[in-house]
Amino acid sequence: MSKRPTMSDAQGGTKKNRSKKEINKDESIPLKDTPSPSATSPSSSSASNIQDNINQQISTWIKNNITRKQCCPFKKDASNKEVCCCEYSELDSIGKASKPEDFKKHTCNEDKHVHEVSTDAFGDINFGGFWKKSSKYVRVFTDTRPKVLYELLTKQWKLPPPNLVISVSGGANNFYLKSHLTKAFHRGLIKVAQTTGAWIITGGTHSGVMMHVGQAVRDCALNNTTKRKIVAIGVAPWGVIHNKDKLINEEGCFPAHYVIDKQGQGDLVCLDDNHSHLLLVDDGTSDKKAYGAEIPLRTELEQYISDQTLGTKATTIKTLVVCVVLDGGEGTLKTIYSSIEKGTPCVILQGSGRIADVIAHASGFPISRITTTLIKELTKKFFGEEYKNIKDDQIEAWKNMIHKIVEKPDLLTIFRARKDDQGVLDVAILDTLLKAFKTTTSQEDMSWKKHLELAITWNRVDSAETKIFTEEKIWKSSELHRFMYLALVCNKPDFVSLLLENGVCLEDFLDDNTLCELYKNLPNCLFLYKLFKKVKFTTSSRRKALDMKGLDQARKNISLKDVSIEVRHLLGKFTKHIYPSSKDGEHTMWIEDRPYRDDESKRVAARDLFLWAVVQNNKELSKIAWDQCGDCMSAALAASKILKKMAKESIDADEPQEMLELANYFEDRAIGVFSECYKNNEERAQKLLVRTSRLWGETTCLRLALEANDKNFVAELGVQDRLTQIWCGDLSVNNPVWRVLICMVFFPLTYTKFLAFRCDEVLQREIEQKEWIKMTGEEETKSTLNNNSDCSKQNVEPLGCLSRLKGLYSAPQVKFYGNIVSYFAFLFLFAYVLMIDFQSTPSIKELMLYIWLFTLVSEEIRQLFYDPDHFGFCEKAKVYIQELWNILDVISIVLFCVGLGLRMTKELFYPGKIILCIDFVVFCLRLMAIFTINRTLGPKIIIVKKMMMDMFFFMFLLSIWVVAYGVAKQGILIHNDNRLDWIIRGAVYEPYLIIFGSFPENIDKTRFDINSCSMDGTDPMKPKCPVLNENQMTVFPEWLTIIMLCIYLLCANILLINLLIAIFNYSFEEVHDNTDRIWKFQRYQLIKEYYSRPAPPPPFIIFSHLYLFIKMVLWKAQKLQTEFKVSIPKEEEELLSWEALMRDTFVLSERQAKSQSMEGRIQDSSQKVTTLTERLEKLEEQSNKALESMEDIKKSQGDSAKETVRVANLSERMEREEEESFKALLRRMEKLEGQVTKALQRIEDSLKSLGAPAHSTVE
Repeated sequence: MSKRPTMSDAQGGTKKNRSKKEINKDESIPLKDTPSPSATSPSSSSASNIQDNINQQISTWIKNNITRKQCCPFKKDASNKEVCCCEYSELDSIGKASKPEDFKKHTCNEDKHVHEVSTDAFGDINFGGFWKKSSKYVRVFTDTRPKVLYELLTKQWKLPPPNLVISVSGGANNFYLKSHLTKAFHRGLIKVAQTTGAWIITGGTHSGVMMHVGQAVRDCALNNTTKRKIVAIGVAPWGVIHNKDKLINEEGCFPAHYVIDKQGQGDLVCLDDNHSHLLLVDDGTSDKKAYGAEIPLRTELEQYISDQTLGTKATTIKTLVVCVVLDGGEGTLKTIYSSIEKGTPCVILQGSGRIADVIAHASGFPISRITTTLIKELTKKFFGEEYKNIKDDQIEAWKNMIHKIVEKPDLLTIFRARKDDQGVLDVAILDTLLKAFKTTTSQEDMSWKKHLELAITWNRVDSAETKIFTEEKIWKSSELHRFMYLALVCNKPDFVSLLLENGVCLEDFLDDNTLCELYKNLPNCLFLYKLFKKVKFTTSSRRKALDMKGLDQARKNISLKDVSIEVRHLLGKFTKHIYPSSKDGEHTMWIEDRPYRDDESKRVAARDLFLWAVVQNNKELSKIAWDQCGDCMSAALAASKILKKMAKESIDADEPQEMLELANYFEDRAIGVFSECYKNNEERAQKLLVRTSRLWGETTCLRLALEANDKNFVAELGVQDRLTQIWCGDLSVNNPVWRVLICMVFFPLTYTKFLAFRCDEVLQREIEQKEWIKMTGEEETKSTLNNNSDCSKQNVEPLGCLSRLKGLYSAPQVKFYGNIVSYFAFLFLFAYVLMIDFQSTPSIKELMLYIWLFTLVSEEIRQLFYDPDHFGFCEKAKVYIQELWNILDVISIVLFCVGLGLRMTKELFYPGKIILCIDFVVFCLRLMAIFTINRTLGPKIIIVKKMMMDMFFFMFLLSIWVVAYGVAKQGILIHNDNRLDWIIRGAVYEPYLIIFGSFPENIDKTRFDINSCSMDGTDPMKPKCPVLNENQMTVFPEWLTIIMLCIYLLCANILLINLLIAIFNYSFEEVHDNTDRIWKFQRYQLIKEYYSRPAPPPPFIIFSHLYLFIKMVLWKAQKLQTEFKVSIPKEEEELLSWEALMRDTFVLSERQAKSQSMEGRIQDSSQKVTTLTERLEKLEEQSNKALESMEDIKKSQGDSAKETVRVANLSERMEREEEESFKALLRRMEKLEGQVTKALQRIEDSLKSLGAPAHSTVE
């Protein structure tokens, strides 16, 4: 049986020549544009209508630009059948540009009898089956311009331009491929396609190597972890396709239903259902004669794509093409030869069979030894029975081509797959391309740069590490700037880290222009949309804004000023602009008339890079940039604040969750660094909390953590210690409360040692240190002094008498206690006036109450206008009203003013007293605020607030049952009662009391008393009686009212009340688990309030207010004190260097803890096993090569018996040595495998004992 021609075997054939007429036509005819969907389709929200509009657009474009050739005119023959003038039928004549060789009738004049018409086969193919696979297809003629096909693929079918083209060639007949080779080919091909964004081009049919490619694409589609869809383009001959009539429709098939019929295809072939796009090439022939018709057009298309630049805007490299070969025959050999001659690198899979194995084994010999005899032996070995049909002149021709192929090792790579390592084909393909590209580049320096650019474009950091950043090339920082920009814009975090490790200087790279360009090239994200709004790029929706034509123009208008405004919005208005503007509006590096020093420029550049990564919610890049930040703790807390703010403003469904996860990650980073700092030096760590950060808007770490609601950070021991110091003021934190209270009354005790001050502790510590120096020597304790006491650098003097009094009464702790006493006295006076001394004419005690309230009002006004962050009145008012206790203050003051106004009139005297009594309740509720400072009662206040919110929403549910039962009961019992008060009592009040055990008496005849109601409802003190009969007995259905009451009690008393209890229990447990953390966070508000509060309590606080008012009038401005903020420019450099050192220590300890964990140990064991396996495979490969060499020597010297014996002995000895080495390694492997198995078993047993799912961890 003769062998069927194959598509890949024909790839070495000659290309058909075009006529000059066709060439001129190609050069002169421009592509015809089609209207955009927005211009032709009606506006509709239906997805099906949108898809129909897209299909209509594609159909119009294909009809205008892709044609086929058709014979004309047609005439009817004797059987009334349409035939061409060349006497072929209409079906046979369609698309003919040339006639078959057996055509011996009339000669078809192309100018007269052939004309171009639109193609009649295009659209979508539905292959059916369980997976319902579909592909796009089009029938094209052999002289179709590749430019048209490229535009069809990229613009109409919306394929992204490729970074690489993988042309797969080989046997078109089904051939056997070993399982490990199949896995290596599938995984390697898919991996390189995914990482580089490559197009895979094959023959497109369901047979041979094309089927293997299709299976690889299928396996990738079934894998849920794939990041992008694989583009597999099949270029197949139209004439050999089975069931091609199913694809013909002049208006296009959307879809065309195609069935793969292997049984009935005969000599034809079916299309492969795993290719995403199919180009069906028609040259007018059919059946066997059509094989190879697609080769010229496929070659032209690949050549055209290789002339295009890569899809990335930042690069100028042309798209590269690589040829991957499996199996194959003479046509495949010609394809490899042609590719090598054109400079296209080839990767040959050894072990795939036939010509691929012939070339693979021949490449291992010197060119002088590649003789006709060797090729004949290899051909006989790998071609099997097909060798009989190969002639000697063919062998000679093959030898010459293989010579030419092997002579260019830079373009030829032989891939030898090992049984246990299936993932290196992608590395072989990329290394081949890089090697070929490096060879073809003339200048060595340019070669290295292009090599690196390709590696970045393909995201192959492994190749860059081993092939580029070696000792052969020393890179300057300036040479890597362009590649750093490319890696950032293309989101290649691994390359960013690699470039930083290999000499990129951030302060030189990230100047103002580069930073602005980075923001202009931000990916589509929330921050970019907010910048568009800043540059007046407004639209109705975010999604529409990102798709409008003015997007590029809006990007160009982005400036660092817009970035600074938006970042300040995200950080908070308490910060300053991080990119201040000079007078000319340009970005400047000056802050507060002070330029950044040289040693700060690196921190500024790292801050800018980190901020750029954070605002786009890029986790990997932000991690890398954070490692470069000098002010790392402020950077982490600022990132947490920005991300939480963006998550709150985001309208996306999944984006906020990702932002919150990244915010929590950076909060953990800040906690880790601060904990490490606090363990090393407490005083320095607390300085870092309140140090003014120039890089982050002149704010502090503590303020950032509080504004970002980072409760975990605020709950840290070091932060709480700092808050406690602020709370105690100049007093020592070790003073008992009772001593402070006694000294508040008997202040002369402050002059004694009864009350300790912080300054006294510092002096005592200095004395002890000096004594320690005298005892142990200065040099031994010098480092101890520097590390453990920064206060020794300050000139600390003992406090005088006035200073002690001021230190006592200005401490927030003392202010708080004084205000508690004052507030209790105010409530006592208020209660006394309401219950005992509330006269028509205000008494002296009542006037004192009014004066007292006036001082409280003045303090609230002071708090409202106290603006140390320069928010402005409106913004400060918003912040003020957000606090619950301030809301209660406002309500109590307003009620008091209203009650006072009514109380002063005779007519409304009593209503005024009622309002004041209600106001007293509000003032008492305000008293709960004093418990927030208490460690025990503070969390309980939080729980009460949470339960009140739960009960508020629960009342809506309860009201449904109350009103439902009440209205039904009232309507059944009472007939037409028009008294509103009694209607509400019967429909709402009485059903509500039933919940608490008040059983109604008017629904049961046995307990009904006619004297307790009014017959006609005229008595205002009694309810109206139920409907009565002639005997004055109730006529309502007693059975119905009792049943309704039972159902109501069942639902309200049992179901709803227990639901409320369950809700309270859930809220209690939820808050109670975090009460300590929440309390530590909320106590800051109280400390902040009393830190800025005047020292005297009400009503004496009025004197402080008068002093502040006079000071403001005389000096025209009040100098606002800086709270929780310290500027230490002299120590800043040393402090930040120490912080960076602690950051490195924390990261190192974290890595060590991770490596010592169970997962780390498993990973180490796995790496050891992998290393030993690789060594074993290399040894096995060397053994195989040695055996092959011995076999070749033995064959070449077969005439000499002695030589044969010697070679045999040598071979036997080598085999024996290799076998012994192999067995030794196997024993070591088995031993190691047993150890690993035992370790895994121990880990699994440990996890089972802990109740964890062991299988998920072990895997």
